[in-house]
Amino acid sequence: MYINESLFNEFLAEREITWIGIDFSRSKFTKNGFDMPQEAIFHFFNDLNLLIISDQKKYDIRLSFRKPVMHYDLSLITKKNKSVKIASQLTGKISVSHQFSEADVMQYVSSFEITVQSRFALTFVVESLDKNSKTASIWVVLLDTHTHQAILCEKFLKTPSGLTNLSFWARVFYNLLYDIKSHSFERWVNLIQST
Repeated sequence: MYINESLFNEFLAEREITWIGIDFSRSKFTKNGFDMPQEAIFHFFNDLNLLIISDQKKYDIRLSFRKPVMHYDLSLITKKNKSVKIASQLTGKISVSHQFSEADVMQYVSSFEITVQSRFALTFVVESLDKNSKTASIWVVLLDTHTHQAILCEKFLKTPSGLTNLSFWARVFYNLLYDIKSHSFERWVNLIQST
């Protein structure tokens, strides 16, 4: 886990955040559950991203990240998700422990061309969705939009559940936001206050 102490303190003092979306562009997927046409996979990515905006009571980024003002700009992530060639990202088996390093993720997000009105942006970079083990591996990344620098970068493993493919994987993001709201945000704050 990476946290920039001074920038995170500035983030705590800020009232606004921009949600830029769930990035699937570098993800691995098991053939089980994701062996579908290209058009269908893009709709799946899009539907998950829109769900977080349309059901803000359930997927409450404002509450999880303690920000009263929330902006949304999915343009960059939508473009990245459209670039996915699902056939090249499918695999029979995924090892959730070895896909990306923290340095990989931080270098990747530093190249984001973010043009949003708030100073801080949030994205979830999905490392893998594994239906075989029922595990999602997701990097939570807070960015300074002025410097393109990561403020926070941490990997979470979450378990999906649900009846449809969309609700099954949407549960992962509900569980992730619930974890941040209930535990992780305070853990981050305590971490920088103890140094």
